[in-house]
Amino acid sequence: MFPLLQLGPYAVQVPGLILIVSLWLSLNVAEKEAKRQQFRPELIYSLVFYAVVTGIVGARLWYVGRYLDTYLDSPLEIVALNTNTLAPVAGIGIALLTMILYAQWKRLPLRSTLDILAPGLAFFAVGLSLANLASGDAFGAVTRLPWAIYLWDENRHPSQAYEILLSVAIFILLWRYRKLSPFPGFIFLAWLSLAASARIFLEAFRGDSVIVAGGIRQAQLAGLVVLLLALWLMRQWWPEAEPSLANESSSYADYEMQEHTSVYDHEPDAFYTKH
Repeated sequence: MFPLLQLGPYAVQVPGLILIVSLWLSLNVAEKEAKRQQFRPELIYSLVFYAVVTGIVGARLWYVGRYLDTYLDSPLEIVALNTNTLAPVAGIGIALLTMILYAQWKRLPLRSTLDILAPGLAFFAVGLSLANLASGDAFGAVTRLPWAIYLWDENRHPSQAYEILLSVAIFILLWRYRKLSPFPGFIFLAWLSLAASARIFLEAFRGDSVIVAGGIRQAQLAGLVVLLLALWLMRQWWPEAEPSLANESSSYADYEMQEHTSVYDHEPDAFYTKH
């Protein structure tokens, strides 16, 4: 584990640095996918940027609100660069709400937008796993297997390494076969299904699981719900594949024929690249 990097008088939090670099690289992955689908990459950047900013700010303010008395005594701690003083569930919810509002404002095609974001999300999952490895979070359960690592006074499963390997495999699989999508939204749902399945599997090796209802791991239960939802949506969207492809994936040539009109006169088409 390598939580801190000492640069002269400054101590840099390695997990936070990994997450920042991973976010930047994930945006580049999404940009390449946007260009391949002839979408305007700047709208993807804006979508993610606003979601990240509001998510982080919202997660910090939510955490501050829970421990308001502590922060009233030390108000400068509100802006401290500490990833441990965030409310992740609240932050994710606020980020998702921001993305939905922005997408509605720009009238972005939902399923095609999700497909563009999916490879970037898969890549960011790799970075998140690396950050966990650096910080020691998401540590493994006690084991006597020969490849166990010594952490927190016990020999444990290298659960972070398992997570990294599965995340890399999911990203490679998604990136390689993304062009074979049978309908808009399939790539995102495929990533969601694979990520949920990976969480259900990996949680069995975790030593920090939250246990509910007499022995059920909370993350496995949540992963099962997400997996079933993704599969249900896949079944619901599949019959609409042909109409969706016609509506959401109009050709760049057709868009160029509308060059005489304002790009915002046809908001759904405004998402496509314009020279």
